[in-house]
Amino acid sequence: MPRINLLPWRDEERKERKLKFMVSLGGAAIAAFLMAFVGYLLMDSMVSAQEARNTKLKDEIAELDKQIEKINSLEADKARFIARMEVIEKLQRSRPEIVHVFDEIAKQIPDGVYLTAITQNPDGRIKFEGVAQSSTRVSAFMRNIDGSSYLKNPDLEVVETKKNSVIGATFVLWAQQTGLSEELEESKNKPKRRVAQAGGQ
Repeated sequence: MPRINLLPWRDEERKERKLKFMVSLGGAAIAAFLMAFVGYLLMDSMVSAQEARNTKLKDEIAELDKQIEKINSLEADKARFIARMEVIEKLQRSRPEIVHVFDEIAKQIPDGVYLTAITQNPDGRIKFEGVAQSSTRVSAFMRNIDGSSYLKNPDLEVVETKKNSVIGATFVLWAQQTGLSEELEESKNKPKRRVAQAGGQ
């Protein structure tokens, strides 16, 4: 006797399609999860690599900042050393000048003028204090200074003649030391020496 399947064949087919759909959906979900997980790992790896590069760059920048600070310190030390050398050279050059100045003062003082004090300022100005037989002697002293090789620009601050005094006149006179004033002017106008940059530039 033949066997007859009483179940509707459409229900079987529907169940089979539903099972295949669920399997496909599950496979797609698993594939999507795997792709998302792989993407996450890849992004995390890229972020970690970039953070490592950033950290390395920060460390290198900090090291460069230390080197720049050290170079600046060396440049400042070099500038101070050069300034000291220039001062020493200036003093060496000006050492014999004071001898010439005193010799010149002795030559330019006219008869009847006597100095009681000589003072020199750092800018090279010399202050003469003294007495003279008359104000004309002071004028002669100023003319002699004006024609001197080591003194110039005489400037009379005060001359005072006292009545009934053995001394004719007391005076205060200023003059500029020629060699030192020119050297100071040259040092002001001379451009500052540039400190060599690192790397031989």
